[in-house]
This record gives sequence, structure tokens and C-alpha cells, in this order.
Amino acid sequence: MEFDVVIIGAGAAGLYALHRVRGLGLSAKVFEKGDGVGGTWYWNRYPGARCDVESWDYCYTFSEELEQEWEWTERFPTQPELERYFNHVADRFDLRRDIEFNTRVDQARFDEDQNRWLINTSTGNTVSARFLISAAGCLSEVNTPRLKGAETFAGQQIHTARWPKGGIDVTDKRVGVIGTGSTGVQAIPQLAKQAEHLFVFQRTPQFAIPARNRPIDADQLEELKHNYRERWELKKASPVGMGRRPPEVSSALEVDEATRTRVMEDSWALGGPGFAGTFGDVMTNAESNQITSQFVLDKIRKKIDDPSVADSLLEIDHPLGARRLIVEIDYFETYNRRNVTLVDVAAAPIEEITLQGLRTTEGTYDLDLIIYATGFDGMTGALLAMDIRGVYGLPLRGKWANGAGAYLGLVASGFPNFFMITGPGSPAVFSNVIFSIEQHVDWITDCLGHMLDHDLDRIDADPDAEAEWTRQVDEIAAQTIIGKTDSWWTGSNIEGKPQGVTFYLGGTHTYRAICEEIAAQNYEGFVFRSVDER
Repeated sequence: MEFDVVIIGAGAAGLYALHRVRGLGLSAKVFEKGDGVGGTWYWNRYPGARCDVESWDYCYTFSEELEQEWEWTERFPTQPELERYFNHVADRFDLRRDIEFNTRVDQARFDEDQNRWLINTSTGNTVSARFLISAAGCLSEVNTPRLKGAETFAGQQIHTARWPKGGIDVTDKRVGVIGTGSTGVQAIPQLAKQAEHLFVFQRTPQFAIPARNRPIDADQLEELKHNYRERWELKKASPVGMGRRPPEVSSALEVDEATRTRVMEDSWALGGPGFAGTFGDVMTNAESNQITSQFVLDKIRKKIDDPSVADSLLEIDHPLGARRLIVEIDYFETYNRRNVTLVDVAAAPIEEITLQGLRTTEGTYDLDLIIYATGFDGMTGALLAMDIRGVYGLPLRGKWANGAGAYLGLVASGFPNFFMITGPGSPAVFSNVIFSIEQHVDWITDCLGHMLDHDLDRIDADPDAEAEWTRQVDEIAAQTIIGKTDSWWTGSNIEGKPQGVTFYLGGTHTYRAICEEIAAQNYEGFVFRSVDER
């Protein structure tokens, strides 16, 4: 079968890309490995799963009618609500008829003679397309640690991102959770309410800010619907694509102690991920960061009854914001429960999984269920899980063997007519990702429209432009605290992965302006071929 466009993935990016591509009059097919839409919010069904971006920001902005008809129920929406939202979008815009579910893209190869992508799927079919768009996501390839003896465990093992639709009953079970990143912090309080005993195996203590979640009442819902356009302008001007106003104080060092404390108390009371922007220089000034970090540590310590447990939870070895800032609901208070035990596996590493449970260097733990809250192979994992080959059969894995990069995070040189939504070199995960997704899809489809209007049949990135863009990405990252701490942001959670920040940290507002300027300059840095040149 032949299509104008093939899109990989039916999450937030794939759904919007399909909608926009259709608007150009192009034929399209989406391949989705799951049996439903929603991407992240299809797969992540673990207890407590919810978005850490506020619902009124984590939504599409391309349709005012959609904004007005959908009614969010909470400040931070849960996984079921988000899955309902994306199903509503799929139905409202009649997208399902062009989506093939339960189908994974295994290989995609660019055929230079045909000037088309040949795509092999898990169902054994091969289709071709003029253009290939990856909407595979930045956080979709799971990372399950290779632990000795895992195959011998008599109980159940599961990764949080593969939680079954019907759920898991942990009542009267001894449960072990490995990992205390965002997923673990969300799941642990919920699991503790049901499990006979919960063992939390923590390697890296984390900063976490209270969500201050709340229902959205009728008055706030009316205000949200009235001000969506105003909020869109705020998001457009924001460094991270959020509908918030800039911080009141540019630096913690520019005001007296009383003012600093008042600003931090106000930000703490508001809650949510915006705490990282309490002062304008938290991410770039070590002294300002230290003041803010200590404030958070002091707040957290007051929540924990046992001083030794508090010490383990607060032996944080990185500045605030150097790792993903976690949003929590009753996380630290959970360690005051008698049925919860914190195990420090930095001090006593896990040696192996046994028939009955888990053994560290200091003891054994009998378990019925082991839960891996160990995250993902971020940014490039989903792309490299497929065998993607460009000109002369160049594998994407080979091109990125020493580090990933693409011009604007959109096109990798040597891979013509292949677009990546939130690819390496774009703001991606260091932003309100759904807002970045929309910006990328709009840019890509505007570019396709330009090609159609001018009889152009191939686009590629100029290697020099790509190299210069990657240099800028690296240079900006070097000016921040990010990249100075090992995390999934730097790829350190994946053995053998090249280390480094692969997303643009100059701000989504700056990035958007650069993309618009490049398009206005006849797509400077991209190389086109016309139909007549074939």
C-alpha cells in the first residue's frame, strides 16, 4: 500500500499530526503498537498516575471548539481522564479510520530511486510513503534493569508503564517498588494504602514539590474557558510553554531575606512544578539554587516522623532542578506508615532477585510482587528501537552512535523526508510537551504545504546547519545546572548510551521564534529537491 504520509504512534503527537496532514489533502496512515490512542496516557495505568502539568496547560490549543466543550475535573489530571480526553479527540475529529492498532513499525528504509520510505510492520506488511513522521514519543521505550536472577522469581514482576488495564490487586501482598523517580513517587502512596507491606528500594533521593491538587469548580471552569486565548499567549511567551506569568523576583540574591522567604512560601503554597521558577535564576545561579534547595529540604523534613528515614530521603546529591522536579501527593508522609519500609540501595545495592524476593548486600526481602518504576530510555529510545535507515542504508543508530542530534530536532541529515516530533535538539521534555508537540506539528505540516506548493519532493537537513545547531544546544546546556548531574535527562540510566543533554534549553519561546524565522528565510539550513531534478 502507498500513502503520502506514514505516522508512527497515536499519542498526542500522532493524533494531531494526522489531523493536520489530512487538512493538506494528503493520504495518511498511523501505526500504533497499542490497541488504543493516548500514547503515554494509554500505557501508564499504574496507581496514582497523573500528569504533572496542569490540565488547562496540558491540552490541545488548535481548536477553540475542543477547548470549550471539554471540561477538566482536576488541576492535575489523572491517567483515566487524560485517556478519555485523547479518545474524545480521536472520535471528534474522526481519526480512528486512519489508525492501525496493535501494529509496530519494525523497520523503515529510504529508497532513493523511488524517493519513498519503505516501512515494515510487525504484522508482516510493507507500505511506502513519501514522508515519514515519528510521533513515537520521548518517553515510551521502557527501561527495565537487568537484575541477576529476575527470571527465577516466583511472584509477579511488572514495569509501571506496562500496567494491565484491569489493574493489580495488591491487597495482603508484600510489594517491592524499585525506583523513586516521578512514577515511583506517584505510585508509592497509592500502593501503601492496599499492600500488606511495601518496601521502597531507593537509589537516588529526589526533590519533590507538593502538587496542591484540587478539583476544578464551576467558577474556575468558566474562567478557564473564557481565558484560553490569553493563556495561549502566556504559553507562547513562556520559556517552558506554561500558562504562567514570569517570576516576581529575578534572583534570590537581589532581595532581602524576608522577601525571599515570602516569595518561596507563596510558591510552596501554590505547589506544582512551577516551583523551579520561583526565582528567575534558580537553574543558572548556584547560590540562588542553594537557597531554594535548602528551603525545600527544610519543608520536607518536617513531614517525616523518623529522623533516620528523613536523612535517607534527603541525602540529595544534586541541585534543585538538575533532575526532573517531581510533583507529589502525600509521598513523604507515606513513610510514616507502619507498613512502609525504605531501603537505601545506594548504601546496600541490590545483589539479585531470588525465588522468594530480593536480596541486597545487607539483607533479604520476601516479596509477592516486584514493581519496576525505573522509567524510560528517554528521547532516543523509541526511535532507536526501530531500524531506521536513510540514504546509502545509513542506520540512525550508526549516525547517533556518539550522540544524538538533528537540525532543530526536526530532521536528521541523511534521512530525507523524515520528520521527528520533539526529536533530539528540540525543547521536547524540558517543556510543556503537548505545547511543543503542537508547535512541531504545525511547523512540519506548514513545511509540507510549502513543498506541495513549490513542487518540491525532498527535504533534508544541511549537515553543516545540523552540526551548528547541535553545537548551540550543547553550549546552552553547559550554562545550566542540567547536564552536571547524572539522570535520564543525560542518558546515564541506560548502559552504553552516549552521555549528554539532547534537548534545547534556550526556552520554547526562543525556539519557536527561531523555527519561524528559518521558515520565513525559505527554510534556511534545509536542502530541497524539486520534482524536475529527479
